[in-house]
Amino acid sequence: MNSGMIRNTRNTNSQGQVRRGLGRVSRMLRRFAANKEVLVSSAAIAVIAAVTLLPFLFATHEPDYIDVANRFQKPGGEHWLGTDNFGRDIYSRVIYGIQTSAIVGVIVALASSVLGLIIGLYAAYYRVLDQLFMRISDGLIAFPGILLALAIMATLGPSIRNLVICLTVVITPNIARLVRSNVLVIREQTYIEAMKALGATDTRIIWGHIAVNTLPVLIVQGSFIFVEVMITEAALSFLGAGIPAPTPSLGSMLLDGKMFIFNSWWMTVFPGIALMIVALAFNLLGDGLRDLLDPHTNETRGSAQ
Repeated sequence: MNSGMIRNTRNTNSQGQVRRGLGRVSRMLRRFAANKEVLVSSAAIAVIAAVTLLPFLFATHEPDYIDVANRFQKPGGEHWLGTDNFGRDIYSRVIYGIQTSAIVGVIVALASSVLGLIIGLYAAYYRVLDQLFMRISDGLIAFPGILLALAIMATLGPSIRNLVICLTVVITPNIARLVRSNVLVIREQTYIEAMKALGATDTRIIWGHIAVNTLPVLIVQGSFIFVEVMITEAALSFLGAGIPAPTPSLGSMLLDGKMFIFNSWWMTVFPGIALMIVALAFNLLGDGLRDLLDPHTNETRGSAQ
């Protein structure tokens, strides 16, 4: 009799946990559907992801195919966005340029987020490491990001691999400081003190409780990191210190077009528009995710309704 009651109680508790989990998912989906910024940006990012993963389905020409007879063709006809000084199709190069810039952005965003998370967690949790990591971080942040990136690229040389290393070094200190500021608040919470009193190891506390509560901030920041990486990559390529030719990127296309901007404006305008659309989509996504994941924002909206 008692064992049957215990089983019924366990089944009731498990069913209640499932219902509560489904309820949280349902509320998150409703907030997602009601957030126009997230919906619009998600649709745009889905298109950008398709272009990044399957550029050959969207491009009409080979991006590096040189056709000297059709140099500087205006937009229209066979070449939707015109051709450049080598007769290469601008539309196809924009498609592949988005792919190149997006791949660099994703890799740097992931690498800098992981490194920044690790450094920020341990710096905030251990006072000894805090002094070491933060002084190094202060030294890197003291330089403007673009100047530090230029100095690193001048040392390493232009290539995609070196560009990823360079941008990861430039962005990681900012992520580490963001994570550290959040961890310093979480570390003082009552439940963390209770975990220590119960004998929980530092590793379990850091990764099982503190890191989990830091992830929402890091996820939101990831979209802004991606935009920062794409813009910085475009700036470095425009200055000749980024992705080398003939690999198409939005920044290198802007560099190619600046010499002919008055007579062949399409060489510069269309890559610039593509960069603007990608940056705007991810900025909108970051703003929308911040509203979705911020409990204070949700409480404010709920009370207003």
